[in-house]
Amino acid sequence: MTCVIAGGGPAGAMLALLLARAGVEVTLLEKHADFLRDFRGDTIHPSTLQVLDELGLAGELLKLPHQEVREVGLVTDAGEVRLASLRRLPRPYDYIAFVPQWDFLTILTSAARRYPGFRLLMRAEAYDLIREGGAVRGLRYRDESGEHELRADLTVAADGRRSALRERAGLVPRELGAPMDVLWFRLPWHDGDPQDTFLRVSRGHMMVGINRVSYWQLAYLIPKGGHDRLVGQGIEALRRPVARLLPFLADRVTEIEGYDDVSVLTVAINRLRRWHRPGFLCVGDAAHAMSPVFGVGINLAVQDAVAAANVLAAPLRSGGPVPESLLRRIQRRRTPPTVITQTAQRVAQNLLVRRALRGSFDPGALPRDLTRVPLLNRMLPRLVGMGVRPEHVATEEVRGEATHR
Repeated sequence: MTCVIAGGGPAGAMLALLLARAGVEVTLLEKHADFLRDFRGDTIHPSTLQVLDELGLAGELLKLPHQEVREVGLVTDAGEVRLASLRRLPRPYDYIAFVPQWDFLTILTSAARRYPGFRLLMRAEAYDLIREGGAVRGLRYRDESGEHELRADLTVAADGRRSALRERAGLVPRELGAPMDVLWFRLPWHDGDPQDTFLRVSRGHMMVGINRVSYWQLAYLIPKGGHDRLVGQGIEALRRPVARLLPFLADRVTEIEGYDDVSVLTVAINRLRRWHRPGFLCVGDAAHAMSPVFGVGINLAVQDAVAAANVLAAPLRSGGPVPESLLRRIQRRRTPPTVITQTAQRVAQNLLVRRALRGSFDPGALPRDLTRVPLLNRMLPRLVGMGVRPEHVATEEVRGEATHR
């Protein structure tokens, strides 16, 4: 009745919490010393808020400083465009909550610590799998004291889009392509600045601005592979378009002193044809990297974790190897939402992102209010807010039974 999970992101932390809550011995490995890393996704969508509510954690999350976004739109040179209203979704979670991902992960891991079967290892980087008799029986990891082995009935790779364990399992994702990469940076927030998070679109340029109360977290989209070319043009090549697109920040762009102040996200959309081997499962970005379009990466990862826990908790509690047929069932359940969401992301990339970055996007050609288009008004809030197949917690809470050997 043991499980080891590599990767303390949304998929790994949620799966660890759900399994520990169900009385399973689970060890979660996180290669960093803490969760405090800038420029991770931080959109908590209604589907994830519902899961947190089912676990009794939604109130704790929403006590933290956060923004609630009920209208999805963009700002163009020609004015604002309304894309979707989440107010159509069932209350109380008819909004997207912007919460720093480190706070979200801290809430999940703190809740998991309430159960005796949970163990969190920080600064522990998984790098290889233990194989016996044609099946995975645990992993090898390194920390400050050296290299170690950790055996388990099930090993889960939740270690991101560059998953080391996925590679060691011989699983190779199919790349679907993306036209952009993203530069993340921050600038101070001043009184009088806009309050809302926004998407800014212009000919040749796209930006996202997230209000962090004390600062702006900003994303500047560039054509795929264009980072070195931009760096070669000097820091003014970034400062100038930011000041033009967001005039209220023009007096602050000099605080981007150089490209050392900028983080680069290499955007990828991919998915595995097969998510599992005997004794081994991939979830979250390790199974399918999502585009930042719609900001649904966290939520797809959480849904994977809930679906996996619903299937795996009982057999793991019973002890012994998990039948691969159950791992296959998880993939079958989560593949359709992944495929449909990635298809929608690719359509948006081709219709908006690619054209905007090429300078062929005409902001004036968009209707001012797409919420008046009946089909879009029904589909887009559902897709963005709830996803294609929202999962619900079906595992029972078991206290005081699992203890680590």
